[in-house]
Amino acid sequence: MKKLTEILSGIDYRCSMNPDDIYVANICFDSSMAGRNDLFVAVKGNITDGHKYIDNALTLGATTVICENVPGKADPRICWIRVSDSAHALAICASNYYDRPSGKVRLVGVTGTNGKTTTATLLYKLFTAMGYKAGLLSTVKNYIAGKEKEASLTTPDPVKINMLLREMTEAGCEYAFMEVSSHAVVQKRIAGLEFTMGIFTNITHDHLDYHGTFDNYLRAKKEFFDQLPAGSRALVNADDRNAGVMVQNCKASIYEYSLKSVADYTCRIVEQGFDGMNIRFGNQDVWTCFIGEFNAYNLLAVASAADLLGQDRLEVLTNISSLKPVPGRFEVIRSDMGLTAIVDYAHTPDALSNVLSAINKIRRPENKLITVVGAGGDRDKSKRPIMARICAESSDRLILTSDNPRTENPDMIIDDMIKGVPGKMMGRVLRISDRREAIRAAAMVAGINDIILVAGKGHETYQEIGGKRLHFDDREELRKVFMSAN
Repeated sequence: MKKLTEILSGIDYRCSMNPDDIYVANICFDSSMAGRNDLFVAVKGNITDGHKYIDNALTLGATTVICENVPGKADPRICWIRVSDSAHALAICASNYYDRPSGKVRLVGVTGTNGKTTTATLLYKLFTAMGYKAGLLSTVKNYIAGKEKEASLTTPDPVKINMLLREMTEAGCEYAFMEVSSHAVVQKRIAGLEFTMGIFTNITHDHLDYHGTFDNYLRAKKEFFDQLPAGSRALVNADDRNAGVMVQNCKASIYEYSLKSVADYTCRIVEQGFDGMNIRFGNQDVWTCFIGEFNAYNLLAVASAADLLGQDRLEVLTNISSLKPVPGRFEVIRSDMGLTAIVDYAHTPDALSNVLSAINKIRRPENKLITVVGAGGDRDKSKRPIMARICAESSDRLILTSDNPRTENPDMIIDDMIKGVPGKMMGRVLRISDRREAIRAAAMVAGINDIILVAGKGHETYQEIGGKRLHFDDREELRKVFMSAN
């Protein structure tokens, strides 16, 4: 039980009772999770309004309610707390309830369209390799001092975030690394968190189904840096044209990293192949298991952040040479017959362009590239034709298929995509809506030493079809096809 006054610290509110006399068992914003003596926070969401479920929370035992609109016939036995923004209040209350855990670790947030997962995960792996206890909050997995926890959202809800951060502090973690999505910023999920550093990777076309316009998307990312406190640090990719905009009016100390211009931190690719690449950081050459310019940016961000966090540069580079790629991010799978398949999470125009560019810089002219790609249903439709055009222009053969169609008809999604394919390239395009069959077809048309790129789902082990999640793993499907061909 925790005193309500402590939970409400830092929030402007009006309370129907003396908060010094109220104690709370737990905090929840899902009424079905409410229990005896709980605090229920009624949050207005995109799909539904938590105010509609106040009665349900009270029925299940909640005795305290935070809301923006107190019901007309409010039960006088209930402690009613009125706030102007319940989403913001939820985040602050969650931080207070768990004793503000973000201030007890060095919390580093990574935001951007592409590279968030890789950068945050590699930072976690690097600091773990250097002997520190650390935590990770990411799209793929959450980790607390080496113990794995499942992840479902890029940035969890504020109660979950603070609960996990509290577990990290209890486990003795000194550092915590987390992805910060634009949705999380807009929905106030990170309010109240004390960041030591914010990292900006890049910003390109994505999530316009949610934000409406690119400017709104940009402002959401920028808001994260606007919230960084004085004394913290902002590390930004100087090669992204919006890097300067991102840190306008930022209170944090600003540092830049770059592959193409003068910056605080720089590196360049010396050579690369499908087994990895040699990167020169300053005057130090480091062989890594990573491929592609986009991964050079990720590794530079990791090395730069580690330096800003006070780590020895030589030790950092030594450990970077032993790091492995994040699952589903440019993951290479080879067959005994000489085929090379690459599975990557790329599901935006820029990410696809980066992956295809990396492959085309490495492969020989006689090695054909077959790309298998789809687009997610119930998401931004405007990027679909752009994705298909990029893939058609950079591949020898293109197979358009399903990604996560969700509630949309897969064939209609492919119809949207194929509009972007130039007419003269239509002869090299196949459309196979069944993703399993599309992967099989790619293996069948590929010759010895050819390359197959399966893009869009990466680490995911499911497909969302008709509102259901069905098991599906691109890597499993490729291995099955390769085994049957041997």
